[in-house]
Amino acid sequence: MPAAADSSAFSDALARLRRGGAPDLVARAGVERTRRVTPPHRHPEGQLFGATRGVLTVGTDAGLWVVPASHAVWVPPHERHSLRSHGPFDGASVYVAESACADLPRAACAIRCSGLLREAVARAATWDVRVPDAARRRIAGLILDEIRAAPREGLGLPLPCDPRLMKIARALLEDLSDARGLDDWAAHGALSARTLSRRFVDETGFTFADWRQRARLMRAIELLATGTPVTTIALSLGYDNVSAFIAMFRRAHGVTPARFLAARE
Repeated sequence: MPAAADSSAFSDALARLRRGGAPDLVARAGVERTRRVTPPHRHPEGQLFGATRGVLTVGTDAGLWVVPASHAVWVPPHERHSLRSHGPFDGASVYVAESACADLPRAACAIRCSGLLREAVARAATWDVRVPDAARRRIAGLILDEIRAAPREGLGLPLPCDPRLMKIARALLEDLSDARGLDDWAAHGALSARTLSRRFVDETGFTFADWRQRARLMRAIELLATGTPVTTIALSLGYDNVSAFIAMFRRAHGVTPARFLAARE
């Protein structure tokens, strides 16, 4: 995550956390004006990614989450994950000691950020963790309580495990304008259309058509965050006309693409 604090100070704080230093978490906040890409990695802490402006994409081996400013993504300890920002981005990240993660979500998920969680994280990001005190322990406990209680949000895109389905999913994510039908995609994965339909639901919880639409919606949010015109987004996702794309987006999110990001800041 972007950081305003000195990198060596943050590294020292993380090392202290791993040695069992109090409080049970370390937060850092910052601003990015250019696209940020963090390759897949893992660490012993749980991590909460959140934005106050802009959009993040967080990926794990199990799925992808595209997160606007009103939400955050929780990744449990030791889970491999990656990060991309899209356009200008202000945000914060919280690293939670593994010992404090026992009753936090066991799988990566998107949560809705309360105002209380947002302000508590902002406060924690200003701490010098070398001088823990009772007030800081209480705020750390509040952050953990808010993560624990936050409503889970369906902003993710589950990825299948079957290598044949993953081959299809990765090809679609590479080119979401690809309009091939179920039979053609089944041939691409070397399985029958019936097996593709059945196993896609079993492994992702979505029909193939619904999964593809969800992927297109998530890509649309990423592109909106970079300032890409709505017409360009619609065409890049395989829509013949912008009206059909806007109608689909409004059905899913309740607002037009042009109003989506503003409605969440």
